[in-house]
Amino acid sequence: MFSITPAASTELLAAAERSDAAGMALRIAARALADGSIEYGMGFDDERDNDESVNYHGLTVLLGARSRPYLARTTLDYVEIERGRFDFVFIPTAEPSGASPDGSGTTTAGSCGGGGCSRCGS
Repeated sequence: MFSITPAASTELLAAAERSDAAGMALRIAARALADGSIEYGMGFDDERDNDESVNYHGLTVLLGARSRPYLARTTLDYVEIERGRFDFVFIPTAEPSGASPDGSGTTTAGSCGGGGCSRCGS
C-alpha cells in the first residue's frame, strides 16, 4: 500500500497554500523505465475516472490505475537531503521474493524531479 509521512503531507499542504492549488488533490504517478527503475512524479490535479482517492494527514492523494502497481509498498517522505536542503523522496520497500511491479525484480528510490516538485511550488 502507498503511504505518505506526516512530514511530506505537511509540506505538500503548505506548498498548495503557496500556489494556486489550495484545496486541490495531489496526484502521485509512477512508471517503469527500460532499465527496470521506477520514475515518480507528482502534481496537484483534479480527480479522474479510475483514480483511487486516499486522505493522508489532511491531504487528498490521487493514484491512477496505471501507477498503482508501481506505488504499492512505497512511502513518500520529506527529508533533509543534506544540511539545510530538504526534498521529497519516494522510498520503495522490497516486494516479497524480490519481485517488482513490472516483474524486473528491481526497485529504486527517487526524488521528485531531483529538486522538488515542479508543480507543487516547493
